Amino acid sequence: MSTYLKSFGGAVAGRTRRIIGVFMSLNDPQWGRGGGKNPGPPDLDELMRNFNQKIGSLFGRKGGGGDDRGPGKPSFARFGGGAGLLIGLVFLVWLASGFYIVDASQRGMVLRFGKFVEETVPGPHWHLPFPIETAEIVNLSQVRTIEIGSRNGGKSKVPKESLMLTDDANIIDIQFAVQYVVKNPQEFLFANRAPEDSVLQAAETAIREIVGKNTMDLVLYKGRAQITSDAQKLTQEILDRYRTGISISKVTMQNAQPPEQVQAAFDDAVKAGQDGERQKNEGQAYSNDVVPKAEGAAARLTQEAEGYKQRVMERAEGDASRFRQIVAEYNKAPAVTRDRLYIDAMQEIMTNTSKVLIDQKGGNNLLYLPLDKLMQMTGPGVTPPVDAMSKPAEPSPGAEALPSASRSRDALRSREREPR
Repeated sequence: MSTYLKSFGGAVAGRTRRIIGVFMSLNDPQWGRGGGKNPGPPDLDELMRNFNQKIGSLFGRKGGGGDDRGPGKPSFARFGGGAGLLIGLVFLVWLASGFYIVDASQRGMVLRFGKFVEETVPGPHWHLPFPIETAEIVNLSQVRTIEIGSRNGGKSKVPKESLMLTDDANIIDIQFAVQYVVKNPQEFLFANRAPEDSVLQAAETAIREIVGKNTMDLVLYKGRAQITSDAQKLTQEILDRYRTGISISKVTMQNAQPPEQVQAAFDDAVKAGQDGERQKNEGQAYSNDVVPKAEGAAARLTQEAEGYKQRVMERAEGDASRFRQIVAEYNKAPAVTRDRLYIDAMQEIMTNTSKVLIDQKGGNNLLYLPLDKLMQMTGPGVTPPVDAMSKPAEPSPGAEALPSASRSRDALRSREREPR
């Protein structure tokens, strides 16, 4: 180590001497000017003597006659003191180059002569400077993206990657995007030569395998979500076997379509399928409209029939009960019961008729009928009143009013014509 430092210090001192000489010569105000007997560039030996004197004064030395080689020659000891100062400064800068800072989302990987030594956590750290040790910083939170089947966000296609064969022997043009993060920085840096290429190849392999097990319609329309989920799972399994230190965060299907050569025919087939689906939906909508109505009508008829059944049964039971009660009363008073039944029957019959019976033998020719009262009292079971001044004969027990005033007027006119 000491030999290496000595040789390194000597090389630095020599190079520094040449640079300082050129710099001071270029900045000399007497450079290139005339004046004196010998115009021209300054003497480099004189510049070095001046520089050594300044360096020596920093260490408490005096420039002058203490040197055995005379006042006109530079002292090697003085020059060695200035070179040592420069070497010390360079050494300090070299040591300072070993400091580095690791952010919260990063990890530091320290290598000693190319071999992994340790992994550092977030914070300030120091390692032996180059070329002894180096530090590689790996970002664990950065989301990296790899496109399969296209590049530059889908602007340029890669047919070699995008064309795939389905289970039903159809070719589709498909593009995917795979997003991933680093979960193990040591495996990411040292276990594989090119982790990004490994992700591309593993994802392409997984997608080809999944697409090859499914039909074209499933890949293009119905099963996109399932295919991306299966592709993500299979890609992660492959990368774990390769020890890439990568975690797949998301797989997105950017585009899936038939090849351009058969796009027109495929569009026709898709349109026909859509027409069939539309007609199927229309038929289903018609069925959903008609069937509930028919079911409702059937239910209504069933309920009406059930109600009619109950009404008839209740009426029959009521009639039977009433008949039994009438029989009991008839056994007690047959004549009264017969008269009562006759009157009730005539009342029911006369209630439903539209004729008015009038006896004119005991009265005069002038007959007054209150038509307004007849119009108001045309309900069933109501007998229209007759004015007492007209003195008509008493009507029969079943006489009832007409349902309308017009029919009463017609009957009156016909009876008035008869005596003439």
